[in-house]
Amino acid sequence: MDKADYLKWSRKYDKAFGWQAQRERELGAKLRRAKTVTRDDLVSIVEWKFKEETEKKDRLIELIMRNDEERVTRVTSQMLALPHVDDSYRINCLMSLEGISPVLASVVLALFDPHNYGTFDSSVWKRLLGNVPPGLYTPQNYIKLLAALRKTAAKHNLDARTIDKALCKKSLDEHS
Repeated sequence: MDKADYLKWSRKYDKAFGWQAQRERELGAKLRRAKTVTRDDLVSIVEWKFKEETEKKDRLIELIMRNDEERVTRVTSQMLALPHVDDSYRINCLMSLEGISPVLASVVLALFDPHNYGTFDSSVWKRLLGNVPPGLYTPQNYIKLLAALRKTAAKHNLDARTIDKALCKKSLDEHS
């Protein structure tokens, strides 16, 4: 795919997921402005990301609500203040909070910094790195995916999240 293709598929993603794309922009703007994530922000992110998966959404919210609000704010503000080059540390900081998996950590990072982060998705992995390994969703594999996303984004002078959305939508359309 070339730059025009990535932009076209990213726009298709935004159009197909209108409400979700708008909510993504709102949540991202809020996180970037605040430079921290509250427990309520995490709940909002889970409600947005897992809107269609009620059981999963409810279970994650229950886990997230077990976190102390002050700790969530402290951990996330310190983590977001770090330069993006320390991805392992950022992911592990987020995962130190109850209910935060590598996938959810990737969503928080993509909302906060869409230029450098995309979400951890198997369809994107398959498009950029080939066969999906067993036990895909680990911090180490997310870092591998980030490297591939960033390389592709840099090649086309686009944000990592733009590449991510384009590949997700293209994959969805081809498999529906």
